[in-house]
Amino acid sequence: MKLLELKWLTKRRALATVVVIGALVAAACGGDRPATAVPKNETPSRQVRVVAAAQTEAARVVSASGTLAADDQFVLGTKVVGRLGEIPVDLGSRVKKGQAIARIDQSDYRLRVEQADAALQQSRVRLGLPASGNSDKVDIEQTSLVRQGAAVFKEARLSHDRMVELWDRKLIARSELDTAVSQLAVAEGRYQDAIEEVRNRLAVLLQRRSELEIARQQLADTVIVSSIDGAVSERQAAVGQYLPAGAPVVTLVRTDPLRLRLAVPEREAGLVRAGQTVNLTVEGNLNKYQGRVARISPAIAESNRTLMIEAEVPNGQGALRPGSFAKAEIVIEAGQRVVTVPSDAIINFAGIEKVLMVVEGKTVEKRVRTARRIGEQVEVIEGIVAGNQVIIKPGNLVAGEPVTVVN
Repeated sequence: MKLLELKWLTKRRALATVVVIGALVAAACGGDRPATAVPKNETPSRQVRVVAAAQTEAARVVSASGTLAADDQFVLGTKVVGRLGEIPVDLGSRVKKGQAIARIDQSDYRLRVEQADAALQQSRVRLGLPASGNSDKVDIEQTSLVRQGAAVFKEARLSHDRMVELWDRKLIARSELDTAVSQLAVAEGRYQDAIEEVRNRLAVLLQRRSELEIARQQLADTVIVSSIDGAVSERQAAVGQYLPAGAPVVTLVRTDPLRLRLAVPEREAGLVRAGQTVNLTVEGNLNKYQGRVARISPAIAESNRTLMIEAEVPNGQGALRPGSFAKAEIVIEAGQRVVTVPSDAIINFAGIEKVLMVVEGKTVEKRVRTARRIGEQVEVIEGIVAGNQVIIKPGNLVAGEPVTVVN
């Protein structure tokens, strides 16, 4: 019984509290509404800055990407065998045409030159020439060997002629005439043999001259020189290493000019011509570089429907490196007039590009189609014309919002 009375008192107290709160709320709401209250359907305008779409002159270009490559790359090797005595270059070293890249130990080759020179001097002396000299001309008839043979032959002929005369006078026996005839034949043979011997010595002289030239050339080949202006991309031998003929020593690349290989889409391939200007940039380098289209492939690649072209890019300062990835623009036509707006005026949402304009104090959305970037500007090829005012840095503005232009 007491429990029921307690529950009834609790409910009465709660009801009284609700009544008091309701009265206070009604009193507060019953006052007069302030005269400065803003109507619910009025929104304060936002301040914006606008800029006019500009008409500028810009070159018509074809964009492509590719890789820089060395104009030439080859391996320098040895022409002679031997132990590597010196290699003054290493990876990255710049070299000039004719500069010594490496040297083979020359001791053995100097001895071979001396040996060949001594053999040549010996051959010259046997022909009656001075030991040293560059002229190898010889009058065969004036050599001692031939003169001796000629003298014997002349004496035998005179003796033969006397014997013939005596035989005609019946003053000598037949055997004496036969002896004179035989001696004449022998003398003639010796004379011809002397001529042949001198000719053989001349041939030996020429052989010794060639051997000396070969020895000197081998001595010169111990010095490996660069045939281009370039740089060392790889070193493949070390000092003290014994190298056979043809062993690789260093790999050289020509870095000026460089070749830029670009894959141009098929739809734009017909616009590319040899000699056109190519503007390019590379990763990690803020500078812009320029080259020229030098070579164009005669066929479209079926695998990716692109045309391969090559541009030559001057690289006298060595700022560009072979193998770098490059973004390029091939200038197809210069002086084309285009409409541009700042890049921060373009809104891109779900693949749709648009700009916001101000009309009668409110924003109006305009769909556009853009092309390339020109510095901080973007080319607009459809949607607006030069002179249209567009909002820059629109942020979260949407169409229909009231705005105030502050610039």
